[in-house]
Amino acid sequence: MRYFDVFNGDADGLCALHQIRLAEPVESELVTGVKRDIELLKRVEAGSGDLVTVLDISLDRNRSALLRLLEEGARVRYFDHHAAHDIPDHPALEAVIDQSRDVCTSMLVDRYLGARYRPWAVAAAFGDNLFDCAVRLAAPLGLTASQLDVLRELGENLNYNAYGESESDLLLPPADLYRVIHGYADPFHLVRSEPVIAQLGHERKADLRQALAVEPQRTSIGADAYLLPDAPWSRRVRGAFANHLAGTKPERAHAVLTHNARGGYTVSVRSPGSVNVSAVDFCRQFATGGGRLQAAGIDHIEAPQLDAFLDEFERAFKFRRP
Repeated sequence: MRYFDVFNGDADGLCALHQIRLAEPVESELVTGVKRDIELLKRVEAGSGDLVTVLDISLDRNRSALLRLLEEGARVRYFDHHAAHDIPDHPALEAVIDQSRDVCTSMLVDRYLGARYRPWAVAAAFGDNLFDCAVRLAAPLGLTASQLDVLRELGENLNYNAYGESESDLLLPPADLYRVIHGYADPFHLVRSEPVIAQLGHERKADLRQALAVEPQRTSIGADAYLLPDAPWSRRVRGAFANHLAGTKPERAHAVLTHNARGGYTVSVRSPGSVNVSAVDFCRQFATGGGRLQAAGIDHIEAPQLDAFLDEFERAFKFRRP
């Protein structure tokens, strides 16, 4: 029997897998990548008797590869919180999918494992910009304010490391970062012992300072759109900057665009929960868009379509009330 662990390289994917492997330690093949490297199941060659565990990647974007694996006899456990349609009904598929606004994949794993490794789910929720959820999740743990801050910083630092056009933009490839994390059952011990975690925090804050100096490309009634310079730092900070904007101006929608290798733009979108247009509904209008209710993205916008995209973003988030 072979084991395959297929996971998003962000905080949620990392912490979800870490919880699973603390509970079920096995040697597995790791399949992951940068944040927007979503169609990961097509890399997996598994068959009868193999177990594939999938964490925090869109089922919609991986459905054909999932069906192939099931047809070839593999068993698949699928944990995710992104928008999913037409989940296959197959005896070899265990789908733990919840698209609710206030959940992330690590929280689903936390439920699945009976809260055995909850501090990791708290860190993931912070990294996924679910601040209130993280605080509620942590309440039974009796943590001090400083301990909660440590988990928040850890989640934000792990999440920051996932953003980039390719792994060359990152401080550490996500699979290597997972191997660092994997040595620690206690997240506080990880933070005390591994200098790379502090280094991630230093780089994140430096990149964020640069992003905060950029003026919006477009400002409208209810939304702001930013186009960051064509540089590795801007690609790394796109998600952290979008989360910062959502946290400091929660009543507005935000789009953060960075240049990509295809000559166009990659976009992170954040929307308030108080309007009738969700981030994922907006992003799914575009061929490479997806995500969840208040945080979504688009892998590629063609350069000539930039103004049209900005016009559509402005129209979508004028905040017509339901």
